Amino acid sequence: MTEVEFERLATAALTRIAETLERNLGEVADVDLLGGILTITLDRGGEYVINKHGPNRQIWLSSPRSGASHYGFDAARAAWIGTRSGRALADVLAEEFGPIASGPLTFD
Repeated sequence: MTEVEFERLATAALTRIAETLERNLGEVADVDLLGGILTITLDRGGEYVINKHGPNRQIWLSSPRSGASHYGFDAARAAWIGTRSGRALADVLAEEFGPIASGPLTFD
């Protein structure tokens, strides 16, 4: 994957995630996307950071619930997949934010 492709795919993913969380977390979190870094601060405490990591062509997640994880783009699955877990980033986020969301979370 070229740097340009990575930037396009990662930016689109972060934008989708931010928009979905803004719609579904309502009053329980502050969602900010700035400069390729998405920060989600929960009112009940805890902060998530999701960002692009260009040198590795990955999206990185820092979660107060599950810790740190890295995701590379899998073209065959058209998804960001955990480098260690094999789980899709969208599935991890739906699981972590689902209990506080106002509805089902889908990041497609």
